[in-house]
Amino acid sequence: MSKKALYFTLGTLFGTASGILAGMLLAPRSGAESRAMAADAMNDAWDSAVDTYERGAQTAADKFSGVRPVVDAKTDELRAKVDLARERMDQLRDSLSDVVTTTSAQVQDAVNAVADQVAAAAEAAPAAETPAEAVRVEVVDAEAPETGAEA
Repeated sequence: MSKKALYFTLGTLFGTASGILAGMLLAPRSGAESRAMAADAMNDAWDSAVDTYERGAQTAADKFSGVRPVVDAKTDELRAKVDLARERMDQLRDSLSDVVTTTSAQVQDAVNAVADQVAAAAEAAPAAETPAEAVRVEVVDAEAPETGAEA
C-alpha cells in the first residue's frame, strides 16, 4: 500500500470517528428519542403521500365517470349514423341495379325494333332496274392560281 492510500484511509477513519463522537456529545436528545422523531417524520411523510395519491385517484375517477356518459352517447350516435348510411347505400345500390336492368331491357327492345324496321324496309324497297349513273368528282383547290400554270 502506498503512503497516499495509507494516509487517506487513516484520515477517513479519523474523520468518521470524530463525526460519531461529535454527534453523540452535541446531540440535544438521546438516540432513542432522535430515532423516534425520525420515524414519526417518515410516517407523516408516508401518510401525506398516500393521502395525496388517494385524492388524485379519486379526482381522476370522478372526471372519468363524468366524461364516460358523453363518450358513450357520442359513440352510440355515430354508430346510428353509420348504420343509416349503410342502409341508404344498400337502397341506392338496389335502386341503381333496378335502373340498369330496366334500361338494358329498353335498349335491347329498341335495338330489336330498329333491326325489324331495317329488315322490313329492305324487303319493301323495289329493286332498281336502271343502272346507276357514273359520278365524277372534281376537287378544286381554292388557293391554287387560276392561270392553269403549275408552280
